[in-house]
Amino acid sequence: MVLDNKGYLLITKFEGLRLKPYLCSAKIPTIGYGNTYYSDGKKVTLLDKEITKQQAFDMFKEVANRFAKRVDTLVTSNINQNQFNALVSFAYNVGTGNFSSSTLLKKVNKNPNDLTIKDEFLRWNKAGGKVINGLTNRRNEEAILYFS
Repeated sequence: MVLDNKGYLLITKFEGLRLKPYLCSAKIPTIGYGNTYYSDGKKVTLLDKEITKQQAFDMFKEVANRFAKRVDTLVTSNINQNQFNALVSFAYNVGTGNFSSSTLLKKVNKNPNDLTIKDEFLRWNKAGGKVINGLTNRRNEEAILYFS
């Protein structure tokens, strides 16, 4: 599967756009639409130059599509487009390493219609050990999309 426009829009809505490097809520240098790495694999630092909107968008699409490919290989059950979009948004935010070892993925692969999957989305609403309202909102919206 590949991300569709609904998936891209969900991710960009919650990531927001910042053209200058900044520290995200987890205190990681970030730029563009929540990117911690550039397309060439170089880590973002706070000393990096400002980027353009076009550079941010191009980088976002490339990175989001990489996440989508990884999610597509990790999910072994049959899921629909909305479920895929929600899972890619989740993985884009928490990383594919965290996603690959998550109970969320285990439940999706066992039974993608298991209603407790919503609870697994909602468990991932903290940064630096603190509940973040923006992450809670994102997880709720991902869960709603997943089950729509």
